[in-house]
Amino acid sequence: MAGSKEIRTKIKSVENTRKITRAMEMVAAAKMRKAQERMRAARPYAEKIRNVAAHLSRANPEYKHAFLVKRESIQNVGVIVVTSDKGLCGGLNTNVLRLAISRMKSWEGEGKGIVVCPIGNKGFSFMNRMGANVKSHLTGLGDTPHIEKLIGAVKIMLDAYVAGEIDAIHLSYNHFINTMKQEPRMEQLLPLSDDKLGGANGNWDYIYEPDAKPVIDELLVRYIESLVYQSVVENMASEQSSRMVAMKAASDNAKSVIGELKLVYNKARQAAITKEISEIVGGAAAV
Repeated sequence: MAGSKEIRTKIKSVENTRKITRAMEMVAAAKMRKAQERMRAARPYAEKIRNVAAHLSRANPEYKHAFLVKRESIQNVGVIVVTSDKGLCGGLNTNVLRLAISRMKSWEGEGKGIVVCPIGNKGFSFMNRMGANVKSHLTGLGDTPHIEKLIGAVKIMLDAYVAGEIDAIHLSYNHFINTMKQEPRMEQLLPLSDDKLGGANGNWDYIYEPDAKPVIDELLVRYIESLVYQSVVENMASEQSSRMVAMKAASDNAKSVIGELKLVYNKARQAAITKEISEIVGGAAAV
């Protein structure tokens, strides 16, 4: 059995660890509320621009944007993977990376080329270790993402799609359901499908100024950027929720460990006291 001093040192160490995990839990809870507010605030815009994009895709049949045209054969696939910059958030990053790698291996088995755009330091580091073909990347988004920072990395992928270097682009991220549940998802970003655009029924048309082509070109690019931004804020809300839950579990485990160590310490102390009493009684009997 370990000595009393060694056990006291372990207890102190675990108590210090528990203080850190408790503090991280409280910080994550505060950030989680802000991240959820940011995510919910972005949803109405994403929904509205989705409807407008759906209407425009059917309003001007004589002009088809490149994002709406399905390629006859898929030779190269682009994957945008959204992860967090920091760890200590449970299996959040592991789940979304496992989903992305599973799909990428499936495409590679079909003989398709894969290019990757990781958003977040964890995904960027993982893809580099895997030896993936990283087309562009973005790290250091901070706690408040701005769409201006996302445009550069996303535009490289969009330009490659328009140039024919990529035949399809998929987006992988963690979808926020509630505080206890986040679901890894992979959705087709390009070409835009009817399912993604939604069911816009009826005949729609708009007055274009100056011309339909530049308006639709600009709007669809903004639409793609809004989808990526929405995935990033969803992933950040998931990250803070997952980190809060993980730190709470760590704090609870530390409390259990402290209780077990104190029990071992008391047993060791009691054994030492009993031994001393036995030695005193034995010495007195010998005299």
